[in-house]
Amino acid sequence: MSEVAGTPLARVVLASNNAGKLREFDALLGAAGIALIAQGELGVPEADEPHATFVENALAKARHAARLTGLPALADDSGLCVRALGGEPGVYSARYAQRAGGEKSDAANNAYLVERLRGQHDRRGYYFCVLVLVRHADDPEPLIAEGRWHGELLDAPRGENGFGYDPYFYLPDLNATAAQLEPAVKNARSHRAIALAALLARLKEER
Repeated sequence: MSEVAGTPLARVVLASNNAGKLREFDALLGAAGIALIAQGELGVPEADEPHATFVENALAKARHAARLTGLPALADDSGLCVRALGGEPGVYSARYAQRAGGEKSDAANNAYLVERLRGQHDRRGYYFCVLVLVRHADDPEPLIAEGRWHGELLDAPRGENGFGYDPYFYLPDLNATAAQLEPAVKNARSHRAIALAALLARLKEER
């Protein structure tokens, strides 16, 4: 059983209802003996994400889920940051098109991103992830870890796997987009994998 400062972490609520994230985290944390439960299964509604930084949003989501379930909670806030767009879509990645008057969907977000990048020569960007783990809702020492996954943005999608911006996120070293990777490969290299490795290292230090 994994522990943080004496608190058992065999059962942790994931402060998200995103099926793609749940699959990725479940695969990554299962090996550490941590069973994730999506907050929706426990009747927890989505938390507000009013903040301008990834870490503040992740902390708000983790405390919200822990408060309503009485369980330790893990939250992430992640998004795509594109250099030529001044870091957009950033914390607004999931509702990028919606903020411009479009619908809230992966397809709309990707179409808007392609439009915004038209004529831009610098296609560099990275996925960024902040993970926050709280032992309880009022935890004064939340564990925080982060990860970056660098790539380039394409004009046309490639691949059927993944979610979000994955079909447009090209990885030169792999000659593939994130959506062309097998799940096991993505789970080993992604921004979430990098952040989670850092978080698990922190957990081991505190056992």
